[in-house]
Amino acid sequence: MAYTPRIVIVGAGPGGLAAAMLLSSAGLRVTVLERRNHVGGRTSTVEANGFRFDRGPTFFMHPVVLRGIFSMCGRSLDDEVELIRLDPHYRLRYGSGETLLASADEDRLQAEIGRIAPADAPNVPRFMNDNRRKIEAFGPIFNSSFEGLGDVLRMPRKGALSVLRPWNSVDRDLRRFFADPRIRLAFSFQTKYLGMSPFSCPSLFTILSFLEYEYGIYHPRGGCGAVSTAMARVATQLGAEIRLDEPVESLEFDGRRPSAVLSNASRYPCDALVINADFARAMKRLVPNALRRRWTDEKIARKRFSCSTFMMYLGIDGREDLDHHSIYLASDYQRNLDDIERGHRLSEDPSVYVANPCVTDSTMAAEGTSSLYVLVPVSHQHPGIDWSRDGAAFRRRVLRQLEKFGIRDLERRIRFEETLTPDRWDEDFEIHLGATFNLAHNLGQLLHLRPRNRFEDLDGVYLVGGGTHPGSGLPVIYESARISARLAVEDLGVSPGWKTPEHEEEGATAGWS
Repeated sequence: MAYTPRIVIVGAGPGGLAAAMLLSSAGLRVTVLERRNHVGGRTSTVEANGFRFDRGPTFFMHPVVLRGIFSMCGRSLDDEVELIRLDPHYRLRYGSGETLLASADEDRLQAEIGRIAPADAPNVPRFMNDNRRKIEAFGPIFNSSFEGLGDVLRMPRKGALSVLRPWNSVDRDLRRFFADPRIRLAFSFQTKYLGMSPFSCPSLFTILSFLEYEYGIYHPRGGCGAVSTAMARVATQLGAEIRLDEPVESLEFDGRRPSAVLSNASRYPCDALVINADFARAMKRLVPNALRRRWTDEKIARKRFSCSTFMMYLGIDGREDLDHHSIYLASDYQRNLDDIERGHRLSEDPSVYVANPCVTDSTMAAEGTSSLYVLVPVSHQHPGIDWSRDGAAFRRRVLRQLEKFGIRDLERRIRFEETLTPDRWDEDFEIHLGATFNLAHNLGQLLHLRPRNRFEDLDGVYLVGGGTHPGSGLPVIYESARISARLAVEDLGVSPGWKTPEHEEEGATAGWS
């Protein structure tokens, strides 16, 4: 009887679950070890006192990537999860007082922009067409592994530089289309999905707002955790074993190859290891520094990490008359970002994002109540901020900011509250520095300069998640799993028998167009 290789996956976050689906579908023996009592990592749902909240991501963007993974496994994402397309996407509230309702309908979007900046409105189609060219030039790169400079040099370059303009920041690139800084901000605040500033984030990432408008944003009924639950269900049906409440304690090595994973309960021999835990934390906890050549503790300490987030999960009396997604952009947005990234201090006028999912999905709270999700970008862990000292005052500041959304008498109406600060992201969720978006996405930390999908410091180890290529954000995290799964079956000499995703059958670039 033929031997079936054994794969252990550390972490049941979105990348780990996608890898579990693909590798189980390929016929491998897959065990997923998750230290928490639920799947999904930050892409999970918190339920308390009749309220339901997304822990991290609050909407689903560009589902073609995950649809492709389900399809490769012979399943349908849309049979497993109800995805509700939102229009409008969100309401922006500027510190200067104006509002902009971001619609998926291009004509309505132009009309909204025209109210604020008439000269910029006609340039929306030019922006969309320019980013279609970016996707065409760069899209296939998201689907490929980068194992060295040679892979970068083999990238298709004919005309690519003139399209991608890597010397520009996102904000500078948008100046080609929009003169009004408020409109540029409407198309660039999305760099916060990567934990970066639009004034320093590479110009490639104008595609983030483009993808929203081109493909829409979705609310999974029951919250984004419903997607993770569906992925775990399918992975289990395909043969994977998912063990919860089982934190990984250490690894056994045969030379540079992990031969077994030790949890608090058992020993799991493995022929290959997939790491879905926070990259920096996993390296420091699981892999002796002496075994690491490129990603030693000393080198990790010199890397740039993303910002963090101050979170409030509020269950309140009354159905709040507020858009599903609302964003307040600080009066001096650049100063707000400087406070976060350079000054490592808490802003007096912080930008705030609020999700009010009950207007779309009544399952998120009992009748007559609302579940409000509040996110404030802040510095990652830094000596300049002591959350035990500063947390209570900052909470009061955030509650005052919520009055700008028209939310009144909030303190009295709160029936449930949980607050997460960067130190809790660090200590409770095992995220290095509490940097919720992982390694920053500057040019020095992209492609082969990120930790590689086929991890370069060890044998038989594959990385998935925001800390590897292609980067942070659900679509690219799922893509990291697809890349790493392909590499693993190739190295193990397994013919996976994956089905061709429907979007590839239609001739589109896998996952991206």
